[in-house]
Amino acid sequence: MGQPRVLISGASVAGPVLAYWLHRFGFRPTVVERTAELRAGGGGHAVDLFGPALDVMDWMGVGDQVERARTTTEVIALVRPGRPWVEVPAEMLSEGVSERHIEIMRGDLARIVFDATRNQVEYVFGDSITALQDEGGAVRATFEHAGPRHFDLVVGADGLHSITRRLIFGPEERFSRFLGGYLAVFTVPNHLALENRMIGLSVPGRTAWLYPVGDRTHARAGFLWRAPRLHDYDRHDLDAQRRLLHELYGDLGWEVPRLLAGLDRADDLYMDSITQIVMPTWTGGRVALVGDAGYCPGPAVGGGTSLAVIGAYLLASELVRAGGDPTDGFAAYQRALEPVVRHSRSIGPAAIDLVIPATRRRIWILAQAMRLLPRLPLVVRRRITTGGGSASAMLDEARLTPPDLLPRLTGLSGR
Repeated sequence: MGQPRVLISGASVAGPVLAYWLHRFGFRPTVVERTAELRAGGGGHAVDLFGPALDVMDWMGVGDQVERARTTTEVIALVRPGRPWVEVPAEMLSEGVSERHIEIMRGDLARIVFDATRNQVEYVFGDSITALQDEGGAVRATFEHAGPRHFDLVVGADGLHSITRRLIFGPEERFSRFLGGYLAVFTVPNHLALENRMIGLSVPGRTAWLYPVGDRTHARAGFLWRAPRLHDYDRHDLDAQRRLLHELYGDLGWEVPRLLAGLDRADDLYMDSITQIVMPTWTGGRVALVGDAGYCPGPAVGGGTSLAVIGAYLLASELVRAGGDPTDGFAAYQRALEPVVRHSRSIGPAAIDLVIPATRRRIWILAQAMRLLPRLPLVVRRRITTGGGSASAMLDEARLTPPDLLPRLTGLSGR
């Protein structure tokens, strides 16, 4: 009956990873991306790949590339006004999550997984889905620019503000859970000549940080702050975002004035709320969601990139087990991933307390913990850095079957 046609919306990380495995298992994926070109080149912020997510990278044959592209942050330093700096080896902060861990810039990871698929998968840049109609045996997709096409399955891998989710499941507000914080990231010159070191200022409810990237001539700057409610601004209006950041951080000293000056010249500002997506199901008919589109645990606080990679692999593997049938395949995907999502979702609130301390006392406690951590036995450090057990449990739940033990598709069932 030919290869099942799968439309994937989104070409960041989850989309290309899913496309790779669907193609390898016998499907015919097409990836549509609303931006005119791949958002890569070391852009975005640093993300973490743990345990099973690194297994998926190895099985894709890109594990060595991911290793070579990892960030070189070796030390994290906490800056407190009027107090001595406190430092801790960066790797110690993830010992309790997984024995395998790589930090990599999101743009570098996107480039690697795209390059692994670009010669086998159809990519359509500069376009976006505008409507999806499930016709029983297929889904009719309408696009902003291209003509309509039919697909056997559709998967939304289009992030926190997913178009696919809105079209099939309803407005974003129905599923979003604001965790009380915001993230902003942008590129500035590495004026402190930082090497292998992240430094961060912490005052109650606000942090500012800086770490080198690439050839170390530039650095990634970022702000994390608490907010009692969502800010009222247009998330597509970069000037409005810059004004808001000046209002929030204009009274701080240290390096913040230079960071704000760099913000005004930066062309890669990313800013968003730290919000979870909580849905009873990530599938409906012949449409499914993967990664942040279906179960975002919270940008910067929940291990969302590892979860997206794991989810993409599980979706592809469960579909091939089901012979391409969406009813059985999607249901198995939901069952397999639910425990992982549940654990990942529990990390966010505790992580916000850690990375954006709300009071001077909490900042003091954080500083003392950073001083103490290197002196503790490994087993104790691992227990402290598990995120209350949630992170370790999340990874323990991600039992992935190696691809060599999975079948290949010979035809679409249920047609």
